[in-house]
Amino acid sequence: MKTQNSPLASGNWGFARLFLLVLAPCLGVGSTHAQEAQTQTPLVLDRTIPLPRVSGRIDHIAVDVEHRRVFIAELGNGSVDAVDLSSGETHRIERLKEPQGLAYLPDRNELVVACGGDGTIRFFDANSLAPLGSIALGDDADNVRIDPRTGDIVVGYGSGALAIIDPARRAVARTVALPAHPEGFQIDGGRRTAYVNLPDARRVAVVDLDAGRASASWPASHGANFPLALSRTTAMFGIVYRSPSRLVLVDPSSGAIRQDLPACGDADDIFFDDERHRIYVSCGAGQIDIFEQTGSRYVAAGHVATRPGARTSLFVPSLERLFVAAPAGATSSDAALLVYRPTP
Repeated sequence: MKTQNSPLASGNWGFARLFLLVLAPCLGVGSTHAQEAQTQTPLVLDRTIPLPRVSGRIDHIAVDVEHRRVFIAELGNGSVDAVDLSSGETHRIERLKEPQGLAYLPDRNELVVACGGDGTIRFFDANSLAPLGSIALGDDADNVRIDPRTGDIVVGYGSGALAIIDPARRAVARTVALPAHPEGFQIDGGRRTAYVNLPDARRVAVVDLDAGRASASWPASHGANFPLALSRTTAMFGIVYRSPSRLVLVDPSSGAIRQDLPACGDADDIFFDDERHRIYVSCGAGQIDIFEQTGSRYVAAGHVATRPGARTSLFVPSLERLFVAAPAGATSSDAALLVYRPTP
């Protein structure tokens, strides 16, 4: 070989460097960024915030985006923790009877807590956590949602009802009767419609919030339909069943099933990450299942291990974080808020 034609010949180091960069993938010595791209998962654990002295089951999560606070309903502990995401400090509301549903009212800077043990809806100042008032609603006050158009509070409770509450008067404005206790539900503000899981009736109810009645009811495709989420950009919503463990994507206009996919066990929350075209499902089996959109369909894209029993979560698009509440372990591990960052 003639050395003057070799890129490694003296006087040709600039070309040699280019030659090595091109050849590197073939030699298996790619750059650090290339290696990270190959091993990068859709979710990365960003931080773990301890929740000291919390025992038992953890239920729902709410967020105050402006002040970077997360609220956690600690059902088994009879408490609600307010977590400052900037400092990691926690402050606590105690002596509650089975706190379940939570909602933050940004225009009033108030926290709403639904307590299943005594059927009350309680209001707190979100800064001081001082009580502001309460409503005696009914047995098993559970999920809480805010109507994006009116600002009304919507709560599922009892053997089958939604209560629409005026936050200014702290009073029930009206109720909507349902054939069974409502579990996961979401409100489509544009349609003025709530989609409600009724696992005991093996149905999914469509509620017209203006008319104050159920306008349709669709059969559940499997058993134990608990979590439900709406996509902001695609015309569909997702339900995760526990028996068997399946993710089902549904057309909101007709109730037609678009996809039916295997999912992790004991799911309690599901979220669409519309910016990244993903779905996240958090499960008590100790993992988050991730699905990614390919064309018009979603495919399984792997899972991330969490902790056993960590089935409660909240995805906050504006913060680009998925918050997962992990209960205390059987031995010594404290309860914790696991904060995951989605990768591009």
